Amino acid sequence: MTDRKKRIDINLLRKKRIHHEERPNETLIDLFEQAASTYSDKPFLWERDSRYRSITYNRGRELVQQLGGGFLALGLNKGDRLALLSEGCNAWILGELAMLYAGGVNVPLSVKLNQSSDLKFRLNHSEARFLLVSQSQLPKIRAIREVLPYLEKVIIIGMGTDRLLPGEMNLDQLIEWGSEWNKEHPDLLMNTALSIRGNDLANITYTSGTTADPKGVMLTHRNFTANVEHSLSVVHVPEYFRTLLILPLDHCFAHVTGFYTFIQRGGSIATVPTGKTLFEYIKNIPIALREFQPDVVMTVPALAKTFRKNVETSIRTMGPFFEKVFHAAVKINMAYYKEGYNRGWHFSWLLRPLVLLFDKLMFSSLRKGLGGKLQFFVDGGAYLDVDMQKFWYATGIPMFQGYGLSEATPVISSNSFAKHKLGTSGIPAKGVEVTIRDEAGNVLPVSYKGEIVIRGENIMAGYWKNAEATAATIKEGWLYTGDLGLVDKDGFLTVFGRSKSLLIGSDGEKYSPEGIEESLVALSPYIEQVMLYNNQSPFTVALIVPNRDAIRRSGCELTTEVGKNKAIKLIQDAINDYKKDGKHADLFPERWLPSAFALLEEDFNEQNQQMNSTMKMVRGNIERRYAELLEFLLSPEGKNPYNKHNHQSLK
Repeated sequence: MTDRKKRIDINLLRKKRIHHEERPNETLIDLFEQAASTYSDKPFLWERDSRYRSITYNRGRELVQQLGGGFLALGLNKGDRLALLSEGCNAWILGELAMLYAGGVNVPLSVKLNQSSDLKFRLNHSEARFLLVSQSQLPKIRAIREVLPYLEKVIIIGMGTDRLLPGEMNLDQLIEWGSEWNKEHPDLLMNTALSIRGNDLANITYTSGTTADPKGVMLTHRNFTANVEHSLSVVHVPEYFRTLLILPLDHCFAHVTGFYTFIQRGGSIATVPTGKTLFEYIKNIPIALREFQPDVVMTVPALAKTFRKNVETSIRTMGPFFEKVFHAAVKINMAYYKEGYNRGWHFSWLLRPLVLLFDKLMFSSLRKGLGGKLQFFVDGGAYLDVDMQKFWYATGIPMFQGYGLSEATPVISSNSFAKHKLGTSGIPAKGVEVTIRDEAGNVLPVSYKGEIVIRGENIMAGYWKNAEATAATIKEGWLYTGDLGLVDKDGFLTVFGRSKSLLIGSDGEKYSPEGIEESLVALSPYIEQVMLYNNQSPFTVALIVPNRDAIRRSGCELTTEVGKNKAIKLIQDAINDYKKDGKHADLFPERWLPSAFALLEEDFNEQNQQMNSTMKMVRGNIERRYAELLEFLLSPEGKNPYNKHNHQSLK
């Protein structure tokens, strides 16, 4: 067959796979090729230097082909693993697509991995041959380069050739190599790309390991394309929508809902400029929101709390009167909107004139500060307190809770404008079967609590090099999530937390701590972080990171014994609010609430390995770090909140 005939056949095959509307996209190559054909001149990716600038879908496809050719020039074979370690940028998304076009499997790595052992494990366990890395993350790799036997070449984003070491090249060089390779082998890249099938691996994404060592979740092309369809079945994304990616791009939630869903719909995708520190990056988020003006933003509870804190801090600077009016407006709007689906019920419709007035005078300005076009947030990754959801609903920018996990690619369910009930994780996506099961694996009736077990095309292929863990998680085609939940009579899924995180009372009763922890943080300004603990003890105890700034603003002088006692009382009163006659009484059984607490000097964070890259507490590490303190809290002295430890912790 002549070269010309080969090219014609490949082009016909490409057109057939792109335009065959009767069947879904089988691979991510199908998905992107269709988008590039349909939306060729529309803005695709946006990046900020002095201002936001875009590239079109057509230009994006050209760059993907050049980079893909570069990977083939390096000797990449179909099924080989490559890793990607970078902050959010155009090169991240284009780089992954190029890896997939060349037949590779991406191993996305979190930039928050600061322990060399974490990076070494993932790179060696996946046997990654090539690594695409940003200049700022490069020192982590150079420090362990000698103990990465599988790694052949490091490709660096944003570094000049004069600073490269042996075994390194920069992104521009890879593009040059790819351009030459594609000229010399004009059909090879697309021939490889179109040979990919739905059951071929696209990613190996490592779990963050809140309860065990990280495992490599194998996700296929069809896992991703199916989950894009699932996502769009619960949350409508119009073609003109723009999104700002504030989550790390290695995050599975950001992958599917952040860019592949938007690619399928021809949307625009922007990233936040990276700073030298995490604090600088977070400061850049509101700037990016105002400049890019997204329609929707994907977030996680930790960032939702930060957004709310920033709003309330800004309101506080306007003076006591304005602060009181703001909080009154939030309460009135919450009373009117309730759980969303029941807004205006039971005479609360009488509040509507005030809701409209406050929206015009106050909340419209808040929305303008977030870009002015933001219609809603979608929150995933962990339990989001219902009060937090109601707060954002009251501002006119709902924060819809969803549910998923990496092993499900990740979307399982979500709330949306079309159908929502605040306090739940929404309706299961079309194409995802959700059951609730008891410990014996029997399916439970509606409104019974048990383990969430799901089935669908989004279920992972298994754990990389771990058949035993795969067999324990996937049984007869069903994924046992390890999360506790229930489905109510209206079909809404409520998630209570990890079954492995359950606390156990002295009587053997098991209960989930996440809801209590989230509520304490959301409803008390004096509690920054909290972890509950009970391992068959007479009562529950808590490790609390106090919000020292809020405590000081309340008038407590932490340099005096009197001031420290007042601060401890604020924390105790916050817990007592959940007990009989308290303003939050009956939210949780009183026997589950902490009877003793210890105040901590240090917060839970990624540097001390007490938070993972998705901002969830790593309970095992916290329990080991504070083992003696947890034991102390069970003593008579520890049960007294005004003990010596708590006094010494308040500085």
